[in-house]
Amino acid sequence: MKDLSSKYIVVEGPIGVGKTSLANKLALDWDAELILENVDDNPFLSKFYKNQREVSFQTQLYFLLTRTRQVQAFKQQDIFSKPRVSDFMLQKDRLFAQVTLSNEEYDLYDQLYSYMTVDIPKPDLLIYLQAPVEVLVKRIKKRGRNFEKSITNQYLEKLNTTYLKFFNSYNVSPLLVVNAEDIDFVNNKNDYQNLLDKIDTIDKGKHYFNPMASIINE
Repeated sequence: MKDLSSKYIVVEGPIGVGKTSLANKLALDWDAELILENVDDNPFLSKFYKNQREVSFQTQLYFLLTRTRQVQAFKQQDIFSKPRVSDFMLQKDRLFAQVTLSNEEYDLYDQLYSYMTVDIPKPDLLIYLQAPVEVLVKRIKKRGRNFEKSITNQYLEKLNTTYLKFFNSYNVSPLLVVNAEDIDFVNNKNDYQNLLDKIDTIDKGKHYFNPMASIINE
């Protein structure tokens, strides 16, 4: 990964794991185009966290439409442009749908998903950040988004399990699985540099990064 020209790097993981913060830092250091999902713009999200069953289908459709438009937009751009770093993979939309939708809703959703995601670009590297639910809860509380106050531990546990199952069999592109429980890529220079060093060694296949803890848990 030392040659980043025209590369497409995706940072993924469950809510609160730190993917957007890491994507921002990587994009800044690599002078890359930053592609962030527009979570705050979803008008159904606040209602969804209060009562998932009420607006789950609308919430997922909104995300599917907006994320697909974002990915399709940069796919049309010059392949020789500068690298791109994103804090979401399009497949995440299907993972969330598996957790939130009824069987009937998911069948309909999946038909739309299959139609809208034909020939989507594959990442040159996918970075999957992992952390246990108790860590996710602390980080979600720390960033203080009002619409996230209703997120339950049970929901986060389901997401963690769904992500783990997905990435256990993932083979579409090079994958780096990162234990992000006790590290701080944004504020700790050593944590961040160790991650960069690991990224530089990746060419293909699945890799694991389990760094030494730098965060003291209270």
